[in-house]
Amino acid sequence: MRYMLLINGDEAALAKTPVEKTQQMSAAYAAYTEALKKSGAWLAGERLRPTQATTSVRIADGKTNVIDGPYADTKEQLAGFYMIEAADIDTAIEWAARCPAASTGTVELRPIWEMADYMPKK
Repeated sequence: MRYMLLINGDEAALAKTPVEKTQQMSAAYAAYTEALKKSGAWLAGERLRPTQATTSVRIADGKTNVIDGPYADTKEQLAGFYMIEAADIDTAIEWAARCPAASTGTVELRPIWEMADYMPKK
């Protein structure tokens, strides 16, 4: 089964992080990504630019509203993601717990809703 690991963190705190700590975090993510790849669990993953680079789009009353920045103001912001393949939720939780973000923010683990699961059969 495929899972998304959504990495949420505090952008303001990250901006105040000393360079040495940032380098350590980068190395930890590189090692984590390599471990995912070696295991065969890694399908995709990327870091996202900060929320000030965000554009939110919403349709209201038939009109497209474009908003600079995230739609919701939250304590933590979506900072990146991994898509993994795991045999079951317990294995996915183990990978989420190993993610460096789990010790500084939150890793939201969400199963992928496979299109084949709800598309009509032809």
